[in-house]
Amino acid sequence: MELLVLNGLVNGLIVGGIYALVGVSLTLLYGVLRVVNFAHGEFVIAGSFLAFVLFKSFGIPPLLAVPIAAIVFFAAGWGLYFVLIPRLAKSDDPELMSFLMFYGVSIAAAALMLLLFEADSRTIDYTFTPVSVQLGPIYVSTARLVAFAITIAVSIALALFLFKTLPGKALRAAIMNPEAIQIMGVDIVRLSAFAFALAAALAGVTGVLIALVFPAFNPFSGAEYTIIAFIVVVLGGLGNPVGALLAGVVFGLAEQMATVFLPQAMAQIVGFLILVGTIFFRPSGILGVRFKR
Repeated sequence: MELLVLNGLVNGLIVGGIYALVGVSLTLLYGVLRVVNFAHGEFVIAGSFLAFVLFKSFGIPPLLAVPIAAIVFFAAGWGLYFVLIPRLAKSDDPELMSFLMFYGVSIAAAALMLLLFEADSRTIDYTFTPVSVQLGPIYVSTARLVAFAITIAVSIALALFLFKTLPGKALRAAIMNPEAIQIMGVDIVRLSAFAFALAAALAGVTGVLIALVFPAFNPFSGAEYTIIAFIVVVLGGLGNPVGALLAGVVFGLAEQMATVFLPQAMAQIVGFLILVGTIFFRPSGILGVRFKR
């Protein structure tokens, strides 16, 4: 039992790191633009398929696929912002319309991936040397450890960007008070486009890591990660990137530890029970941060 618990903790941290990146990219998008991106999971899975194509067709390993995915998805997100977002500002309820519009985008993206890759689950048949690493009494997949290391590096880089750079501070200010930052002369359109592109880049990178951590993915996997992203965002606090990072780890640990002590069917609902409890007892999120709207 001790080995199972230890294995659950390690896997919970690794999976939780992935969930944290899924959530933080969505919370950046909502915090700055107030956009409910229901297609976020499809963006993530598109990153997995990009890594698959790069490896299968060009022999590019997943580690090199990470920066490529970041660049490709940043550029795609920047362009997609100007195609989709300005039209939302003309509606009477931009948040509701963003939900409906991105729900359509999610269906279209899943259909496109289905057309290109069919319904079969895909996997990246790439093996690290050694295949596993011994951590005390347990063995952990090297691929998972590499993905966890990348997750930590991306999280640290994102934290430094948000708290130490001028564009990052501008993003945080836009989350806290978008009206005030415009009075200070910040170009909110360019800042919003950057936030959308950054969220897309993080989603693409997360997709590559998912291809390393999980055994398989398919065009319909996006809906699962969209749900996870919304759970993490609510747990951490709407528009709170640091809260999303912490909530992702909490959710991952809860999910993995539940598989140790509970039947598989029950383990799947533990995260949702935590979500419901948070909404009831701490609706502002686990960090309790309330941003001025």
